[in-house]
Amino acid sequence: MLYHLLYPLHTTFSVFNVFRYITFRTIYASLTAFFICFLLGPWMIRKLASMQVGQYIRDDGPKSHFEKAGTPTMGGTLIILSLTAAILLWSDLTNYYVWIVLFVIIGYGAIGFIDDYLMQVKKQSKGLSVLNKLLLQGLVALIAGFLVYVTPDFSTQVTIPFFKNIRPDFGWGYIIFAAFVIVGASNAVNLTDGLDGLAIGPVIIAAATYMIFAYVSGHIKIAGYLQLNYVSGAGELAIFCGALAGAGLGFLWFNSYPAQIFMGDVGSLSLGAFLGTIAVITKQEILLALVGGIFVIEALSVIFQVGFFKMTSGKRIFKMAPLHHHFELKGWPEPKVIVRFWIIAIALALLAMSTLKLR
Repeated sequence: MLYHLLYPLHTTFSVFNVFRYITFRTIYASLTAFFICFLLGPWMIRKLASMQVGQYIRDDGPKSHFEKAGTPTMGGTLIILSLTAAILLWSDLTNYYVWIVLFVIIGYGAIGFIDDYLMQVKKQSKGLSVLNKLLLQGLVALIAGFLVYVTPDFSTQVTIPFFKNIRPDFGWGYIIFAAFVIVGASNAVNLTDGLDGLAIGPVIIAAATYMIFAYVSGHIKIAGYLQLNYVSGAGELAIFCGALAGAGLGFLWFNSYPAQIFMGDVGSLSLGAFLGTIAVITKQEILLALVGGIFVIEALSVIFQVGFFKMTSGKRIFKMAPLHHHFELKGWPEPKVIVRFWIIAIALALLAMSTLKLR
C-alpha cells in the first residue's frame, strides 16, 4: 500500500525513490511486523487468558511441563496478523507470488485455527482428525502448487544442492512435488513446536536465509552469476521473509523461556507452509531440508520412533519423541535444549548459504 501510494511521487520528490528498492522495503517490513507483534502481544495474551484458551499438556510428557498448563496458546494468530499487515504496507501488491504466499499462510492458519479452536475452546481433546487435517493441508498445497506451475516461464526443474548440472524436470508432476514440500514443511514445524521458543527460533533463521535466496533468485544478474534459476518477481518475497523474521522476533519476546504465550497449530502449521512455499517459488526446494534441518530431524525422530515401536512390539529408540523431549528426559534443562537447537539451526543455515558458491 505504501509502495503504491508513495513510490509514484518519486518523480516530484526524489526521496520517495527509495521505495523502489527491495532491500529498503524489506528492512521496514521487518520493523513494522516486529513492532505490531511487540505492541499487540500483551493485549493478545490478556485476551486469550480471559477466554481461557490455555495449553493442554500431555500427562506422559516431561514433568517440568505440567506447570505450563493453562498458558495462553493460539498466539500464531498474532504472527499472521503482524506479517500480513507488514506485507500489505510494504510489498508490491501487483506481484503474483505475494498473493500465492498470502493464500497459503492464511489457508494453513485457518486450518490450525480450527484445530486449536476445537481443542482449546470447545475442549475436544483431539481437535481435527489427522485425516481431515492432512486433507485440508493437501488441498491448499495442491492449489498453491498449481498456481505456481501455471506461472509463465516458471521452471519445473528441481535444483539439487551442490550439483549445478543435475536438474530433473518433473513437468506437471511438479504440482504434487510442490504440495509435498509445503505439507511436509508445515507438519515438521508443527512437531518441533514443543518447548518455549524452540520452533520460532529456527523459523526466524530459515526466513532470514530464504530472504537472501529470494533476493538473488529474483535478480537476473546475480542469479546468472551464481548459476541459480532466475525467477522473475521472486525478489519481492524477500520482503515477505523479512516480515516473518520481524514478526517472529516480536513473538519470541513473549514466547521465550518461560513462555507467556504459545503459537499453537495456527502458528506452526502456517509458518511451516510459508517456508515450504517460499522454497518452491525460489527454486530451492531440496535445500529446505538443510535450511530447516532441525524440523527434519524432529519429524524423522517421530517417524522412526513410531515405526520402531510397531516393528518391535513396544521398544523405543528415544526416551520420547519428538527429539527435544528425549534430551529433556536425559536431564538437559529446557533452555539448554532450546539454545543448542538454535545453534544447530544457525550452522545449517550457514552451510545452506555456502551452496550459493559451491555448485
